[in-house]
Amino acid sequence: MRLPPWAAERLTAVAPDGWEVIHIASASESVGSGTNLVSDEAMAAIRQAEAYFGYGMPVALLQAASLLRWGHSASAGVGASVTPALQRSGVMFTNSAGVYGEPIADTVLAGVLHFVRGLDFAVRQQTVSAWDQRSFIHRTTDGPADVRELSELRVLVVGVGGIGSAVARRFSALGCRCVGIRRRPALGAPDGFSRVVGADGLDAELPEADVMVLAAPLTDGSASLLDARRLALLPAGAIVVNVARGALVSDVDLLDSLNRNHVRGAVLDVFNTEPLPADNPYWPHPKVLVTPHVSGVSPRHWRRGLELFIDNWRRWHAGTPLRNVVDLDAGY
Repeated sequence: MRLPPWAAERLTAVAPDGWEVIHIASASESVGSGTNLVSDEAMAAIRQAEAYFGYGMPVALLQAASLLRWGHSASAGVGASVTPALQRSGVMFTNSAGVYGEPIADTVLAGVLHFVRGLDFAVRQQTVSAWDQRSFIHRTTDGPADVRELSELRVLVVGVGGIGSAVARRFSALGCRCVGIRRRPALGAPDGFSRVVGADGLDAELPEADVMVLAAPLTDGSASLLDARRLALLPAGAIVVNVARGALVSDVDLLDSLNRNHVRGAVLDVFNTEPLPADNPYWPHPKVLVTPHVSGVSPRHWRRGLELFIDNWRRWHAGTPLRNVVDLDAGY
C-alpha cells in the first residue's frame, strides 16, 4: 500500500504555488485504518507541516504537529484515528471514502459466489482429486439448497456509502433484491437498492437476508453489531460478508453459527486482530473464506486516491470546502 514513485512525482509536480512537498522515504507500519508505528523521519517532518497525507492520524504524529491544520487519510475507515486528541486539535480531517468501493464490491460478489455456487466444495475436492457431484446437491427436503442461483437471493447491506452502494449495484444488476441499512434513511436509496431503512430496522430485515454484507464504519454503536442474537435471526443457509472492520462481528458467535450449520459461509477480509494469528480457527474452517485485508486492492486505487487528495489540496489552497470531511463526533 506504499505510495508508488510515480504518485510521489505527481504530487510534487502539481503542488500549488508556495507549497513544499516532503516525501517520507522510511517505512511506517500500518494495520487496519491507520499507521501504528511512525518513523523518526515522519516525526521530524510533521513539526513544520500544514497538511499531512498518510494512513490515518496517529496520536504521536498529531502531538508533534503543532502547525498542522489539515490531515488526509489514504484509508476509508478512520476509526483508529478519531481520538480525543484529534477531536480537540481543531485539525480538519478527510478520508478516502469512495476510493476503494469498486474493487471491494468485486471481492464481495466473488466471495458470495464462492459459496452460492459451491466453489468451496470444488476447491476441497480438487486438492484430493475427488470427483463427487453429491457435494453440490442438497441432501434433505427442507431448507435452502447449498448451491443456489444468485438471482433468487435477498441481499442486506449494512452501510450504504461508497462501498455499500457499489455492492448493491452489482447484485441488483444480477437480479438480486438489495436492502440497505443507513444511519439517515431520509437521504433515500442510492442506485441498486430497492429501499433503505434506519439502523433501528436492522433486526426486522435479518430474517429475509440470504446475504448480509457489513460495509459500515466502526463506531461505538456498531461494535459487535453481528452477535449471537442477530445471527440467529438470519435464515438458515445465509452468507455473511465482512469488508468493514473485524470488530463489527463477534468471532465466537459467528464460529458457533457456522459450526451448527446455521450460516452457510462467511467471507471475511477484516479481523479483530490483524495479521490474523496462525492459530485462529478461521484459517482451517471449511465454511470460511479468508482474505488478508486486501479486498480494496486494485491497480487503479492509487489513481483514484491521488485525484481525491489533489482536488482537496486545491480546495484547501483556495479556501473552498473540502470533500470527504470526517464527522469527528459520528466517527466517520
